[in-house]
Amino acid sequence: MLNTIKYSYHLKRIIKIALLFLALIIGIVTIYYTSSLADKLKAEEVKKMELWAEAMRAIADPEGDISNLSFYDRIITDNTTIPVVLARSNGKLQSRNLDSLIANDSILLRQKFERLKQIHEPIVIQLPDGENQYVYYDDSILLQKLKYYPIFQLGVVSIFLLIAYLAFSYARRSEQNKVWVGLAKETAHQLGTPMSSLMAWIDLIEDDPSQANDMAFGEMRKDVDRLKIITERFSKIGSDPVLEIRPMDVVLKNAVAYMSNRSPKLISIDYQNKAEDLYCEINLPLFEWVVENLVKNAIDSMPKGEGSIVVKLRKHKGKAVIDFTDNGSGIHPSKFKTVFKPGFTTKKRGWGLGLSLVKRIVEHYHKGLIYVKDSTLNKGTTFRIILPIDKNG
Repeated sequence: MLNTIKYSYHLKRIIKIALLFLALIIGIVTIYYTSSLADKLKAEEVKKMELWAEAMRAIADPEGDISNLSFYDRIITDNTTIPVVLARSNGKLQSRNLDSLIANDSILLRQKFERLKQIHEPIVIQLPDGENQYVYYDDSILLQKLKYYPIFQLGVVSIFLLIAYLAFSYARRSEQNKVWVGLAKETAHQLGTPMSSLMAWIDLIEDDPSQANDMAFGEMRKDVDRLKIITERFSKIGSDPVLEIRPMDVVLKNAVAYMSNRSPKLISIDYQNKAEDLYCEINLPLFEWVVENLVKNAIDSMPKGEGSIVVKLRKHKGKAVIDFTDNGSGIHPSKFKTVFKPGFTTKKRGWGLGLSLVKRIVEHYHKGLIYVKDSTLNKGTTFRIILPIDKNG
């Protein structure tokens, strides 16, 4: 399970890095595209101002072509976005497309003129009488907004990354809580059967000391051994277990017999072997844990505390197939995959972490497959395990 958690955190880390990388790409592309667009627009505005200056020179020329005056006048009046200050040789300033407060105040206009000197080189208008006029201009409002657009875009991306980071952090903490709660429930779930059996034997012997016979002590020894196995199981979580070739008929028969002797009397557990001897490479303590979890979950799915469970072993297409079928409350089809996620539960006990562990043990440690084969609400469920067969067994 620790490997599962590590994998989950590793996946989340990859997603976070991918989001950051995506945000950087968006930022770089946005800055490059906006900068390229701004450069093109700036070049167009320079051409417009040169044309505007040429129109001003043509209108001021008394010997110019009168037929073109309306054309030049239109060029001048069409400029409604680029702020312009026209400086005459006598120091007089004229403005266009400036805020009226600035245009009508000589001091503010002079201050604006000094700022425009720092932005662009002036365009010189050489008049026929030898006088020079100078056109100083600023970037248009559209170009100014375009310059700030990348900053706005990066701000939006940054907010998106912050929200994504907070969401992932919350999801991680939530999953951690589910894992720890589920692990605690699973520990109690695992210890419950042998502990209940031991307590029952102790109560029986206290009530009737004559029951303290070899059979009673033998069963109590089995429960103590079971507690040792449970300890061993939890110690193997997060490490690679040793696999051994074992006969699946014997493994399943023993695991089912143990659970059958410690299950409610109104619940029958039947084991069926529909194949020849099959040998699989397994870790016995962990695989018995799989069987117990599936049987316990089947028992928990029976609200009235009565029903039947059938464990069937068979061979199909060179694989060992094990079906766990119950006639319990069933699972909705939309939950077939969700039941294997940490923290998922439909009841007060069970399915908090058990099926997540089962899936990890079967698929990661034993290179097998487990899934919900079919299920009908209020009729029952079948879990299927598929394991590779050892042909040398």
